[in-house]
Amino acid sequence: MQKLWFITNIKSGTATPAKADAITALFAERGLTLVGRTAFPDDALPTPESLDAAGVDTAVLFAGDGTINAAVNALAQWRGAVLILPGGTMNMLAKLLHGSIDPATIVTAAITRGRRIALPVVELPEHRALVGLILGPAASWVRARELVRAGRVRGLFRALRHAWRRTFGRGIRLDGVPGLKPGAQAVFVRAEPGQLDIAAIDARDFRALTRLGWEWVTGDWVAASEVTQCHATQFRTRGDKPALALVDGEPVMLDPGSEIRIGTTRDLFITTKKEA
Repeated sequence: MQKLWFITNIKSGTATPAKADAITALFAERGLTLVGRTAFPDDALPTPESLDAAGVDTAVLFAGDGTINAAVNALAQWRGAVLILPGGTMNMLAKLLHGSIDPATIVTAAITRGRRIALPVVELPEHRALVGLILGPAASWVRARELVRAGRVRGLFRALRHAWRRTFGRGIRLDGVPGLKPGAQAVFVRAEPGQLDIAAIDARDFRALTRLGWEWVTGDWVAASEVTQCHATQFRTRGDKPALALVDGEPVMLDPGSEIRIGTTRDLFITTKKEA
C-alpha cells in the first residue's frame, strides 16, 4: 500500500469535501503517494488498465455503498487492492472490514497490519450485491427515502403514495427458499460464507405496513420489524413481470425467473481486523 488512487462521492452520507481533503493530507503524512483522484459521479471510474499504467497498487474508496459497489465492479479483475473507508450512511462494508472506527485510524492500521481478503456476495444475472439485496414491494420506497435524505419535500407525497399502493399489493414470490411464506412485502438478502441469509417481512395489517414503510424511509426496517429468517445457496424470483430490486441501495429491474445465488470476490479487499 504505497501508490493510491482516491475515489470519493461527496454526495454520499457522511463524505464531505473537507473530510476528503483531510484524508488526502493524511496520505502525505504517512508517506503514501496519491497518484490520482476520482470525484464520482462527475468523473468516470478508473479502469484496471488505467490504474496499472499509473502504477497504482491500492484504490481507496470514501463513499456510500452504491458508489462502492460501482467501483468494485469496475475493478473486479484488477490485480490491486481496495481499501474502503466509511463515507456513507450505513457504512456496513467498512464496519465489516475494520469495525466501527474512523477513516484516519483505518488508514494507519492498513499500513501496519492490513491484509487482503475475499468477501461473499449476492450474485444476480447482471449485478452483485456486496452489502445486500432488497426484493418485494418495499423496494418501491427507495424514491421516498432518497427525497428524505436530500431534504427535498417536493415530490415526497407522490413518492409515498406510489410506494404505499405497491406495498399493499401482492408481495414477492420466490422459488427455492425453504420456510419462506409466499407474498412477503420485503425480503432482504445478505451474503454469508457459503450461504445467503434471507430475512422476510409479511406485514398485512395497517399498523405493520405503516411501520414497515416509515422504517424503510428513515432507517433500518430489518432491525425494527418482525422478520422470518431463512437460508439458501440460490433461489429464483417468480412471476411473469420484471421486479424492482435494490442492489446495495441502487434500484435495478430483474427479469422474471432471475436466479440469485451465493458468490465470492477475489482477495480484493483490505481488512484491518485481526485474523481470527
